[in-house]
Amino acid sequence: MEKISSFATSVFWLVLPSLILFITLPAMLNRGMGFYLSLGVSIALTVLGYLAMLQVLKRFGIAI
Repeated sequence: MEKISSFATSVFWLVLPSLILFITLPAMLNRGMGFYLSLGVSIALTVLGYLAMLQVLKRFGIAI
């Protein structure tokens, strides 16, 4: 039970930065940016979001 609870908590915290991709990609495509450029920028922003989230969680003592 503890492993499942820990897994669910980790998934929750790491889903939040993944939303960056689903917000930025369509926004850039709607503004006329090319697909591969939009995808690359969105992925880069998502990676930065993950790194930032890991730092925030670490600061508050939440282990993933």
